[in-house]
Amino acid sequence: MTDSTIRSQIDSDRVRNALLHVFLYGLAFLMAVPYLYTISRSFQPNELLRDPRPYWIPPLVGEPVTLEHYQYLLNNTLVVEWTINTFVIAGGATLLIVVIDSMIAFSLTRLDWPGQGAILGIILASFMVPYYMNIVPLYQIVADLGLINSYWGVILPAVASPLGVFLLYQFFRDIPEEYEEAARLDGFSTFQVYTRIILPLAKPILSALALFMFVYNWNAFLWPLLVLSNETAYTLPIGLVNLYQGNIDTPGLHMAVAILGSLPLFIVYLLFQGQLVRAVQMQGATG
Repeated sequence: MTDSTIRSQIDSDRVRNALLHVFLYGLAFLMAVPYLYTISRSFQPNELLRDPRPYWIPPLVGEPVTLEHYQYLLNNTLVVEWTINTFVIAGGATLLIVVIDSMIAFSLTRLDWPGQGAILGIILASFMVPYYMNIVPLYQIVADLGLINSYWGVILPAVASPLGVFLLYQFFRDIPEEYEEAARLDGFSTFQVYTRIILPLAKPILSALALFMFVYNWNAFLWPLLVLSNETAYTLPIGLVNLYQGNIDTPGLHMAVAILGSLPLFIVYLLFQGQLVRAVQMQGATG
């Protein structure tokens, strides 16, 4: 292969990579357009919002930028309490899911006890049961336990999701057994193998699972709506929907509500995006 051929191949690769990056950045920009528009409109006064012409950038006349929509949410609604409730419920459910599901997946992949196959089959079969079929019996159980209108009434049913067990089972199964055998030779107990060998190796997939579960429980609407009847105990999605119903003619407030509802998830994703990418890379390498 001559130098000119190698040089032309390198140039073609560079052009291909450049075009690929242009396409990806353009696609990312298109996906960001609705959010940028929402942010812009949330800071505009009602006079501009009622104008038939949509303003991406407010004109530099009058009062182009205002914080009145956010001030109304913070001063005249329970949005702060709803956000705290949602953090407690989503965070508590996520923590319990990661701990309990990792223990179950560890026992199914690293321990030998009778009935493992049956338990795994039941967990996998639960994916075929529609969620809405469980609502009535689940509500009856929660009511009998006296957990209506409480955090635990929302958190405990969320912990029963089989998704975490399935994901961690696949990951734990691919961890080489030599690590555990070496730890056993060093005198590690079963619990030490779990906490000092398996969990550190599974940190990326645990972070990805925590992110998925946090987002899912943050956005949960139907079950919290059934369990939480007190307005002060509402989660953020329920409270924001109630605000929509009472403020139909205030588009700026709707935009501010959308920003406040999605901003915490955006921050959480930024914190965990490295672990999420690493989990996908490790799963692809081991799979």
